[in-house]
Amino acid sequence: MATKYPDRKKGFDYMAPPVPGELPLFDIPLVRATPESLEGFGTLVTDYMTHPVEIVRWPAQGWRSIDEGTGDEAGHLEGIFEFWWEGDFLLGENMAVKDRYILGWSELPAKARRNNPDSKRDQLLIWHANYHPDGAQLFYPLDNRPFVTALAKTGDDMQPEDWVAFYCDGSAGICIHPGIWHEAITPLSPRSRFYDKQGAVHARVSCNFTEEFGVFMRIPLTPDDI
Repeated sequence: MATKYPDRKKGFDYMAPPVPGELPLFDIPLVRATPESLEGFGTLVTDYMTHPVEIVRWPAQGWRSIDEGTGDEAGHLEGIFEFWWEGDFLLGENMAVKDRYILGWSELPAKARRNNPDSKRDQLLIWHANYHPDGAQLFYPLDNRPFVTALAKTGDDMQPEDWVAFYCDGSAGICIHPGIWHEAITPLSPRSRFYDKQGAVHARVSCNFTEEFGVFMRIPLTPDDI
């Protein structure tokens, strides 16, 4: 059961996604995560305690530059990021930043049930994504189980066709570069725990696919097909 955190004012409630029950699906291609396929998106992580997690210096407001050695001093937050399925719902809890989320569904929301004992879970339909302009984010599977993460690297003009889903076999984690669109992690097991490290500022730039593009993005969870 997710811990109850104090409410904080945000643009929307991640636990009550503002989405319609049905929309068309936009398929994201699935590839294996390798150093080559991840080029420009991030890096594979084998030693999560020493892997660098980039912090981006605060941008200058005008022609005067930021003083050397300042603007990147907030450091990192780290902790456990847990993901689990409840029927057709995928949920997450980031203990590092004290937040919790409904990340998506294995069925259209109109049909999805949290108490479905026979959920197929061969796909994840996501409604939202974000990127962090202030730093990278590292995910490492503490149980060494496979997972999938979907990413896009085209900045604020991102389109649905820019997305790629990466299958990771659980032998390594992933460090997502600053400015890379993502929607956390999709475990291929009922529950999975990740070591999470990210910039302490943790600014988010968000996209609601259902509002901007009129679709749910479909992440395939069938690695046998690649």
